[in-house]
Amino acid sequence: MSVPILLASGSATRQAMLRDAAIPCDVVVPRVDEAAIRDALLADRHPPRDIADALAEAKARKVAMSHPDRLVLGCDQVLEHRGALLSKPQSPEEARAQLASLSGDRHTLWSAAVVYEDGRPVWRHVGEVRLHMRTLSQDYISDYVARNYDTVQHCVGGYRLEAEGARFFTRIDGDFFAVLGLPLLPLLSWLIDRGNLAA
Repeated sequence: MSVPILLASGSATRQAMLRDAAIPCDVVVPRVDEAAIRDALLADRHPPRDIADALAEAKARKVAMSHPDRLVLGCDQVLEHRGALLSKPQSPEEARAQLASLSGDRHTLWSAAVVYEDGRPVWRHVGEVRLHMRTLSQDYISDYVARNYDTVQHCVGGYRLEAEGARFFTRIDGDFFAVLGLPLLPLLSWLIDRGNLAA
């Protein structure tokens, strides 16, 4: 028997991943001050993995407070490069700067998911993905951002791996789904082990 997930995210990509995996889901977008949470955790020197986990849990908790009878899934991603965290670019200039800083180097993406049930957390997973970016020319970065800013402004790092951004990389160590915003395979395993999904 499939139990519908209540996804605490407005991400169309996360919704598509769940639906493509035949996981029924409804959506409620939580009102969470992500920047305040992230900044407070950074000030207390929490590692990026814990920040991703805390942001995912904050979203799940917020929605679960209003829907305690549902299985609520919160997700978040944090991109770490040379000890700094990158956020979604707020302008085309910021997107170009992020890509220029990542060019020719490795960065790490932490993709967290937390599930609430009966108003409390019952499952969590944080996936680590290491991405190796080829050296990109400034002209190509500028052209890419000009063509794609409408979609990449919603992506940490300023790229979409599932689209033209795939050109940027020479190697990816980790779960492709986690890069898209959801550690889908661990979530599927948990749902199947609980009997919420058939397999």
